[in-house]
Amino acid sequence: MESQNGGIGEIDHLEKGLLSDTREANDGEDDDEPILYSASFEEAEDDFIKLKTTQWILYSLLLILAWGFGLLMFLYIPVRRYILRRMIQSRKLYVTPNSIVYKVTKPVPFPCFGVLKKEKHVLLPSVADVVIEQGYLQSRYGVYSIRIENVGVRRPPSDNVQIEGIVDPRAFKKFVLMRLSEIRNQTFSRQVSTLEDASSSRNVQSYAAPMSPLKSIRPDILSPVGEFGILQKLEEVDNSLKRVQTLIEERQPKTFEHKD
Repeated sequence: MESQNGGIGEIDHLEKGLLSDTREANDGEDDDEPILYSASFEEAEDDFIKLKTTQWILYSLLLILAWGFGLLMFLYIPVRRYILRRMIQSRKLYVTPNSIVYKVTKPVPFPCFGVLKKEKHVLLPSVADVVIEQGYLQSRYGVYSIRIENVGVRRPPSDNVQIEGIVDPRAFKKFVLMRLSEIRNQTFSRQVSTLEDASSSRNVQSYAAPMSPLKSIRPDILSPVGEFGILQKLEEVDNSLKRVQTLIEERQPKTFEHKD
């Protein structure tokens, strides 16, 4: 145990030397959307490094027994710890009104060749669930990981976002689910209002349709005075036809008498 503690002390010393030589500031890019909730990784940094170092040592022992390649992995441990610490210090995980944003800057296996930047945006309506996971070694060091599952069966599991070393994952999950519920309620209320507006416009059109043919009819015909005038004219025409018929009947007997 004393030799193991001494070895870990030497690894920590080498790692601090690497960190003191090259230390970059975190990205200062500002997003257009406001940040509603931001997760933290700082409190779990040391436990995360210990967990990953233990895993690396176990893999190295297995490879030493198999092919002897694990000896090189032992020599690589200080660089490995430096990469892990730089990676967890650069992590950013926050929630905006419409999405979950995850950013990380990870040095390549040989840090002298630069870094790899990763940025992922997950739309909140596409989130199915936030799963909290903790394996055996993770429970030994108190490290949690979360997995953001996407909606839809066609997406492969590799599409899910998995992040390890987050502090208080339950608070993050609770906030994401609350925000997702708010978005769904807002969408439902907008759909209901749209349906109500459409139904009211249809009712207005149905009331206006029977009135439209009346616009082509003259007002004086629809009024009582106009209707009385039409009846009076019809009566005058009927009287004139009767007078013509009477005159014809009076002339017919006279013509017959003249012939006799």
